Amino acid sequence: MSHFTNEDEALLQSMLRQLLQSVKEKITGAPSVECAEEILLHLEETDENFHNYEFVKYLRQYINDTLGSVIEEEAEKCTSAQNQGEVSGYDTLVQHVTKKTRESKEYREMMHALKNVMMVVVESLINKFEEDQMHNKELDSKTKKECQSGYYTDNCSDSDSSFNQSYTFMNQEQLQLLVERLDPIQPKEVRQEALQTLCSAPPSDILNSESWPNLRKHLTMSLSDPDATFSEKILRFYAKTFSSSPFNMTREVYTSLAKHLELYFLSGEYYLPISAGLDVSNTDINRLLKKVRLLNEYQKEAPSFWIRHPEKYMEEIVECTLSLLSVKCKPSHPASPEFLSPVYFFALLDIKAVWFKKWTHAYYSRTVVLKLLEKKYKSLINAAVQQCLEYFEFCKSAVDRIPRVSVFSQQCCSDKQKFSYTGPELQYIYFVHSLCLLGRLLIYKQGRNLFPVQLKNRKDCVSLTDLLVLFAQLIYYSPSYPKTALTVHTDNYSPASLVTEILQVFCDQTGCAAECLYTEAVMDALLHPIQNLLSGTEMYINCLETTLIHVADILARIAAAEDGLSLLIYGGNENSAKDSPTAVHVIVEFTKKLLHDDISLLPGSELLPVVKGAFIFVCRQMYRTCEGLQVLIPYSLHESIAEAWKKTSLLSERIPTPVTGVNSTLSISQESKNILLSEETLLDALLHFSTTPKGLFLLHSTEALSDCVTFMFSRISKKKQQTNECEEFDNGVIFTQMATTPKGAVALQSSGFINALVTELWALLECGKDDVRITEPRSTPVDPIDQSCQKSFLSLINLLTYPAVFEFLSRQDIPNKPVYSHREVPIDIIDIIDRLIILNSEAKIHSLFSYEQSHMFGLRLLNVLCCDLNTLLLLETQYKVSQVLLTAQEENVIENSEGPGDFIIDGLSIERNHVLVRINLIGGPQERILPLRVLDKGSDPYPWPMFSSFPLPKCYLLKIPRKADFRQDNDLDKLLSLLKNPDKQTDWAENCRKQFCKVMKAKPDIISGTILAELIEKFVSHLSESPLECYFSTGDYKAIDVNMKNESLSSVQQLGVEMTVRYGKYLNLLKEHAENELSLVLTNCEKFLKQQQATVVSSLCCLQGAYAGYDWFASSVFLIMSGDREKTFTFLQQFSRLLISAFLWLPRLHISMHLPITAVESGIHPVYFCSAHYIEMLLKAELPLVFAAFHMSGFTPSQICLQWITQCFWNYMDWSEICHYIATCIFLGPDYQIYMCIAVFRHLQQDILKHTEAQDLQVFLKEEALHGFRVSDYLEYMKSLEPIYRPVLLTDMRNIRVQNA
Repeated sequence: MSHFTNEDEALLQSMLRQLLQSVKEKITGAPSVECAEEILLHLEETDENFHNYEFVKYLRQYINDTLGSVIEEEAEKCTSAQNQGEVSGYDTLVQHVTKKTRESKEYREMMHALKNVMMVVVESLINKFEEDQMHNKELDSKTKKECQSGYYTDNCSDSDSSFNQSYTFMNQEQLQLLVERLDPIQPKEVRQEALQTLCSAPPSDILNSESWPNLRKHLTMSLSDPDATFSEKILRFYAKTFSSSPFNMTREVYTSLAKHLELYFLSGEYYLPISAGLDVSNTDINRLLKKVRLLNEYQKEAPSFWIRHPEKYMEEIVECTLSLLSVKCKPSHPASPEFLSPVYFFALLDIKAVWFKKWTHAYYSRTVVLKLLEKKYKSLINAAVQQCLEYFEFCKSAVDRIPRVSVFSQQCCSDKQKFSYTGPELQYIYFVHSLCLLGRLLIYKQGRNLFPVQLKNRKDCVSLTDLLVLFAQLIYYSPSYPKTALTVHTDNYSPASLVTEILQVFCDQTGCAAECLYTEAVMDALLHPIQNLLSGTEMYINCLETTLIHVADILARIAAAEDGLSLLIYGGNENSAKDSPTAVHVIVEFTKKLLHDDISLLPGSELLPVVKGAFIFVCRQMYRTCEGLQVLIPYSLHESIAEAWKKTSLLSERIPTPVTGVNSTLSISQESKNILLSEETLLDALLHFSTTPKGLFLLHSTEALSDCVTFMFSRISKKKQQTNECEEFDNGVIFTQMATTPKGAVALQSSGFINALVTELWALLECGKDDVRITEPRSTPVDPIDQSCQKSFLSLINLLTYPAVFEFLSRQDIPNKPVYSHREVPIDIIDIIDRLIILNSEAKIHSLFSYEQSHMFGLRLLNVLCCDLNTLLLLETQYKVSQVLLTAQEENVIENSEGPGDFIIDGLSIERNHVLVRINLIGGPQERILPLRVLDKGSDPYPWPMFSSFPLPKCYLLKIPRKADFRQDNDLDKLLSLLKNPDKQTDWAENCRKQFCKVMKAKPDIISGTILAELIEKFVSHLSESPLECYFSTGDYKAIDVNMKNESLSSVQQLGVEMTVRYGKYLNLLKEHAENELSLVLTNCEKFLKQQQATVVSSLCCLQGAYAGYDWFASSVFLIMSGDREKTFTFLQQFSRLLISAFLWLPRLHISMHLPITAVESGIHPVYFCSAHYIEMLLKAELPLVFAAFHMSGFTPSQICLQWITQCFWNYMDWSEICHYIATCIFLGPDYQIYMCIAVFRHLQQDILKHTEAQDLQVFLKEEALHGFRVSDYLEYMKSLEPIYRPVLLTDMRNIRVQNA
C-alpha cells in the first residue's frame, strides 16, 4: 500500500476530524501552541482511549501492511544470529529489528506517502474550517440586524462584550462628521443613526481622535435625553470602552459619566424622597441604576491596572467619584423630607462598599483617597458617621418602645415585592454601606487621623473612641437578624454580625487595635451586657445569646494579643487603681456563673453551651499565659471548670452506646450530643492550663490530668492530618510541660501517647507492624539522624526529662532476650533503650534491618539524655551504659596476627567515643574537651584518641591553674569586715549585698576558694539567727558518727559521690578520703531532712522513699568548703532555715511538711511551679523573640531551666561561675535565680534563634555548655530586673509554704 486514493483521503479526513473533536478540550485548554503540540505528542500516555480512535487503528493497520514483511524478515535474521551468540537479550533484539526497519527502503517510501497525503488532508480541513467561519459570520450579521430593529429584552449596560463584534473603521473626516451628527440640535433620527455607527466603531479610534472632546460633551448631554434608546446605546459604548480600552482612555469616559450623574443629582429635576422608597422597575430609576452600576463595576476593576499609569489619572478618577458621592440633595425647606443622594444608589449596588476596600488596599491609591477625604470630601465621612449614629439612636430609643421595633421589623419583612425598597430599608442599606466604609477606613492610620468629626445637630465632636463605643453598642442594641430584602444574599447583614466582623479585623491589626479597641471606654461598652447580667439589671437585647457569643469572640481576640491581654488584666493604666472592677474580673465572674448555671436570664437556652464555650475560651486565652494565669489564680477558675466537667462527665456516662445496625445520628439525641460537646470543651479548657508550669500545677489538683491527656491524645490522633501550625505548637508545649512532671509523664504513658510515639519511630527507623507495599527502596540516610526521624527524636528529648525517666525506668531491668523477631515492635521507653542503645548481644544487632542508622539514633538519644546528670546516674547504675559502650569499642578494632590493632573509625565508634567522654567527665566549657563527631580533611581525619577502658586519655582534660585564695582588695576587706562585725541595724544585710555587688563587678575572680566559703558561711550564719529571715523552722538534729559506714546511700548517690570527688580533685579542691566525708554529709542531710517530711501514699516512684536524684547543691557546698564535712553540714543546717534553700537546694523540700499536701502529692517542686513559671513570664516580657522561638520549637524554657537548676549548672558553667551563681542567689535573694536564667537566655539569644531555624533547639540547649557566659558580666542587667519584678516574685516565692503554718 504505497499510494492513497481519493477515498482514502476522504476517510482520513473523517477519522482525523473525529480524533480532533475527541481531544478538543485538551487542546483548547492549552496556554500556548507549543503546549498543544506537546499534548498531541504525548496523547498515547495521557488518553486511555488512544488505541480506540479510528485514525489510530487505520495507521496501525497501514504500517502493518507496509512493513510487516520487513519486520518478520529482520526478526528471523536476528534469531539465527542470537542462536550463534552474536546477539543476546530480548531488548537488544527489538532495538536491532527497529533500527534495520527504519533504514529500509519500504519505511522511507511509507513515510513519504504518509506525509504527502496528510498534507492534503490537513489543508482540506483548514479550508473547510474557514468556509464554516465565514458562513457563521454571515448568520451572526443577519441575526444582529434583526435584533436591532426590535426592543432589547436584556438592557444591562455591561452585558455586551468587545469580542465577536464587527467594527467599522473610520478616518478623521468621518469621525468629525459623526460628532456633528451627534450634536443634540440634530434631528432624532440622525443622532440615532450616528449612535449606531459609533457603537460599531473601535473605541480606541474614537478616544484617540481629535474630535473626542466635543464628542464626549455631546454624549454626556445625550445621556439626559428623555428617549431611553440614547442612554442605552451610549452606556453600551461606554461598557465596550471599559472592557477593551487602556486606562488612560477609559478614565475620560468614567469621569464623563460621573460628571453627568453629579449634574443630574444637582439639577434638582428628579428629587426622590427617601420616605417614598424606591421602585427599581421604574424606567427612569432603572436607567439611573444602570449608570451607577457601570461606574461601580469600573471602580472595582480600576485598581488592578491604574498603578501602571501616571498618578494624575488615578487622582482624577478618585476625585470625581468622591465629588459625586458627596452630593447631598438638600430639601427646599427644613420641613421637607430628605432625598435620595448618589451614595444611596451606590449602597444599593455595592452594599459592603467593596469599591472602597479595593481602593484603600494598596498604599499607592490609599494615600490619594485619604488625602482627598481629609482636604475636600470629609463630608462623606461625616455623613457615614451620621447615618450610623441615627440608626443606633433609633435602635436605642426603640428599647423602651418595643412595639416600634416590631413595626420596623414587620415593615421590612412583609414586603414581598422583588424590585422595590421601602424608606427604612433604604436607610438600613445606607447604614450597612456606611458601617463597612468606616470599618475599612479605621484600619489605616491616615483614616483614623480624620477623627474627630463634627456633625450637624450635634454639639460635641465624634471622636474615634466614641465611634468604637457606638460599634460595640450596636452589637447588643440593634436587631440581630438581616432584613428580608437582603436575605437573597448569602452574607449576614445583621448589624451585630457586621460589627463583629469589623472588630475582628481591627483585632488582627496591631496598630489599629491599640488605637481603636484598647481603651477603657470601648472595653466598658463591650462588657456592658455582661455587667448587667451579673448585677441582675434588666436590659432589652433582641437575642441575648447571640450578643454574648459576638462579645466573647471579640474579647478572645483581644486577649490573644499581648497589649490586649494587658488591657483586660490591668485596665487602661497598669499603675492606676480604679473603683470599677477590671475586665478580667467581670469576664471570670461571669464565666464562673455560667459554669454554675447561675445566670437567671439564660435558663434552658439551646445556645447556652455555645455561650459557655465562648467565654471559657476567652478565659483560656488569658490563663494560657503566665501573666494572665497570675491574675486568674485567686478566682479558682480551674476548680469551677473541673467541677462542671465532673457533672457533665456523669451525664455523658448515661448516654447509651450506639447500637450496631442502627443509625448513630438518630440513636443519639441532640441533647446528648450537646453534653458530649460540653465535656470536650471543658476538658480542652482544663488541658490548656498546662501550657504554663503553674497552670499545670493547678491542673494536678483537679484530678482531671489523666482525662485531659487522654483527650489530647485522641484529638491529635483524629486530627493528625488537619492540625494547623498554632495547634501543633500548643500541643508541643503542653506535651513538654507534662513530661517535666512525674504525674504528667505517667499520664502520657497510660494514655497511649508514648506507645504511639515509639511505634511511629520504629516504623520510620525499621519497619511498621503491617507489611506496607514498597514501590521504591528507601533512600540511604546522609545525616546521623535522618530527616524523617527528626520529629520523633525531638519528641523523645522533650519527653525524657529526669522525672519522666525515673517514673518509666526506676527499678526496671533491660529485657535482654535471647532472640528478637524482626517484626517485634518496641512499645515503651525501656524497649527503645534495649533495642537501640544497649546493643550488647548479637541477637539485638541481627534483629535490626538498619543497624547503623538505628544504633546511631540510640547513641544520639543517649548523648542528650546523659546531659541531665541525674539521668546519667540512673542509666549508669541500672544498665552500666559505660561498660556496654567500652565493650563495643573494644570489639571495634582491626584484628591482625599480633593481636588487637587500631580502632576502626566509623560513625558508630566516633559517636561512642563522644558519649564515653561526656558521661565520664564533669566540667564546664573551659574545663573539659569533648571530641568532635565529624571527620576532618587531611591525613589524620580523626585526631581524637579512642579508648576501651578507663581512665580517659588526659587530652580531654584542660589543666586548671591553681589560684591564690586571697588578693588584697579594699572592697573585699570592707565586705569581710561587715560580715565579721554585724551590727543590729536593719540595713546590715542590704549593706552586705551592695558591697558584694561592688566586688563582683570590679574583681569577680576574688570571690572563690576559701574567701567564697567564708563569705557565704558568715552571711548565712547571721541571717539564720534573724527571726525575720528564717522562713522554715527546723528541729534539733545531731550529726551521726564519723565512723558510721555509708551503706545507707543508694547506688545512685554513691556514683554521684564518686563523680563529685573526681571533679573536686581535678579542681584541686579535695584531698584523699574525700569520698567518705561527702558520703557522711549526704547521709546526715538525708536524715536531717527526713525529720521534716510528711507521710505520703502515692503510686509515683519519686514519692516512695528518699529524694530520687543526687544532691548536687550539697555536693557543690562540699567543694566550696574544700571538703570540710563539719563546715558543710553546719552551713546546710543553717541554710535550710532560709527561703533561698527551697530553690537552690532541691532535696530540701522533697515530700516536705512545709508544702501544701497538693504540692507534695503532685511530685512537683517549687522550682518548677514557681521559679520556672516566672522564668517563662519574664522571658516573654524581656526577650520576646527567644520566647517565640521556644514556642515554635514545641519546647519550654521551664524544662531546660529545671535541668540547669537541679544540677546547679554542673557541666554547663565552669566551677568559678557555679560559685558565683550560688553566691549571687544567697546574697541577693532567691529571685536572682530567675534573673540568672533570663541572663543566660539573653546571652544565648542569637544561638537560640539560629537553632530554632535549624529545628534542633532542644539538642543545642541540653548538649552545649554556656560558652562565654560570666555571671559578673550580667550582674548589672540582673540588678535592672530586680525593681521591676521583685515585689511579685518574692511574694509568690514566700507563698509556697502552707499558709496557716
